[in-house]
Amino acid sequence: MDIKYESGEFVAYCGGNRIASSKNKDYLKRKVSHIVESSPAVIAPHPGDQFAINDRFMFTEQLVTMVATKATASCIITGEGGLGKTYSVVKALKGAGLRDISSMTVDEVVCDDKCFRIVKGFSTAKGLFRILFENNNSILVFDDCDSILKDPDALNLLKGALDSYDQRWITWNTSINDDGLPRFFQFTGGVVFVSNLDADKISQAIRSRSMNVDLSMTTDQKIERMEYIMESDEFLPNIAFAHKVDALAIIKVNKAIAKEISLRTLINVAKIRNTNAANWAQLAKYMMVN
Repeated sequence: MDIKYESGEFVAYCGGNRIASSKNKDYLKRKVSHIVESSPAVIAPHPGDQFAINDRFMFTEQLVTMVATKATASCIITGEGGLGKTYSVVKALKGAGLRDISSMTVDEVVCDDKCFRIVKGFSTAKGLFRILFENNNSILVFDDCDSILKDPDALNLLKGALDSYDQRWITWNTSINDDGLPRFFQFTGGVVFVSNLDADKISQAIRSRSMNVDLSMTTDQKIERMEYIMESDEFLPNIAFAHKVDALAIIKVNKAIAKEISLRTLINVAKIRNTNAANWAQLAKYMMVN
């Protein structure tokens, strides 16, 4: 049994698998003890563990490409933040020939099947209806827009938008036709969900309508992912590769006591290393544990 402090909470791992989390360490210990006693099978490997983390990121890009080419209506990418989920999604969409219109209003661009829009933050059900209508036929990326995955009305709209039927109709029944919105329309676009939520916290009705990739990682898998990203010329191009190697080495040494291990950790430590300060290693360690 291993308990680590990650992203503002304590996380319990058993057999290399994340099994529970809490902001209270003592409560987590009691909870984990109960889980293991009542369900010994919890230590069994997760089915997804047979696939290396970099393979799962490759699967992510392939499934997003399927959404981009209208081979499937949607996919869901879950897992902790800070290790490149959104980057992989955008890379796949651009690789499929789509252009990013996230910074443009609906009055500035004609939304078609060669466009994608990233939607972040909070949205009401009615706001979701408008987004789907105004970006019909395009690809929508809901990035950490978890409010729509918890609102019953929004979930009903999404079920219509993501259905497996040839025609996907979305209805907003109101007593008046307000804000120039129709009461119903046929949605022909695609949707990609990027969420830090655990996969099992997302509605089964949405998961069953979507392709799913779980990018949850152990600490060692996070480091493996960072090693892969570090090889790219696009990652911190203004910092010497040797300094990035030194930064990752310090992260490995302090991984057990670091409060968070993510791509942001590597970026911050690499920037510290790049200062060439005599005490850069001590400064980096202080930054990771405080």
